[in-house]
Amino acid sequence: MKSRTITRLLSVVSVTILPFTVACEEETVELVYRLVPVSERNISLSVSAAGSIEPIRTVEVKSKASGEIFQMRVETGDYVQAGNLLVQIDPRIPQATLRQAEADLVLAQAQLENAQSQLRRSEALHQTESITEQEYDDAKLAVASGEASIVRAERSLEDARISAEDTDVRSPITGVVIVKNVEEGTVITSATQGASGGTVLLQMANLDTVQVRTLVDETDIGQIQPNMTATMRVDAYPNRPFRGRVLKIEPQAQVAQNVTMFPVLVRIPNSDGLLRPGMSAEVEITVGNRRGVLAIPNEALRTERDYASAAGVLGLDSAAVQSQLDQARAAAHSAPGDDAALASRPAMDPDHAAGAFGGAQDRQPVVSISNDLVGGDFVVFTMKNGEIRAVPIRTGLTDLNYVEIVSGLSASDTVLVLQSGGTQSAGGAAGGGGGGMGMGGGRPRGP
Repeated sequence: MKSRTITRLLSVVSVTILPFTVACEEETVELVYRLVPVSERNISLSVSAAGSIEPIRTVEVKSKASGEIFQMRVETGDYVQAGNLLVQIDPRIPQATLRQAEADLVLAQAQLENAQSQLRRSEALHQTESITEQEYDDAKLAVASGEASIVRAERSLEDARISAEDTDVRSPITGVVIVKNVEEGTVITSATQGASGGTVLLQMANLDTVQVRTLVDETDIGQIQPNMTATMRVDAYPNRPFRGRVLKIEPQAQVAQNVTMFPVLVRIPNSDGLLRPGMSAEVEITVGNRRGVLAIPNEALRTERDYASAAGVLGLDSAAVQSQLDQARAAAHSAPGDDAALASRPAMDPDHAAGAFGGAQDRQPVVSISNDLVGGDFVVFTMKNGEIRAVPIRTGLTDLNYVEIVSGLSASDTVLVLQSGGTQSAGGAAGGGGGGMGMGGGRPRGP
């Protein structure tokens, strides 16, 4: 009796476990993929890099006069206008030279007047043949020599006047004193007379506009173009972003620790004077910005090499999938108007159409990277009327989470995202097709 009872209990347990096992298998099959509808999203992508603030133009102030510094009129950080007095050099020797030159000019003028009077008398005597021809010629030569002495004296006077004025060193530009190399009492050499090129008194720079020199990895440099919008932050003002534009990309790369980087110059307005040379800065360059475009998750993308394996996971026949792709591509080539309409979507954010400097005079379209540089051809699996189909698509910008759909899908479509580990390869391929941001010096930024 005991053995029969145990046998019946085991049968009941077996019957109970069997449906549970079948249910688990069915649930496992259902979890192979999830359905994601095609939706409109904002996609933004940027490259981040570190750099330091530097002036656009730095001027070294030197003196044409030599001697001791009598007075320093400025200190570092002072804002001065062009022509303002900066440094005063010992003027005693230049002033004495100036007075001597003035006296020499007076003497030359007197000598000329005397020679002219002598010439007039010689002319009268020459007409009566009271003097020889040689004496008459000597009188004319004395007048010419006196005129030449006047020219030399005037030249010496002008040089002495300039030398005296050079003892007052004035600002060559409107800007800020950033470095002061001398103090009162320092004896300096002339920039025009010394073999060493003269003593550098000050360094000045116009800080109304500054620039940031950043290093961008070569994997991202192809996506950066001049005039692209850039946002900069500094530690001194962490909650205040500064906006500017990419000025240029240097042609010569720099290699550090086997990493090839390209210097990128970003120009930033600094009308408030908050940004100072040497500050460390984090620059974010917006390389792409799409508003209201059709997008799907990157995990839904399959490359030409791995869509067959994905079809196997979904239980589809590879030959049938290839036939669907061929038909879709043939239909796309026969009706290019649809693709052209999708490709004509705005490639930039209208909100960013104003100039990066914010002024009305700077309003112009913001440069945004073209789909030709970031787009790629992929395959996705869609669900239509309960049937899974393979569809070739063309992608645009990606933020490594979602990718823009340029052609191949509409807002009414639904794509399949595989849950298996194999989807990671598709996600990586999408990142490569979308520009591969996040490699090297770049860091993606979501919307």
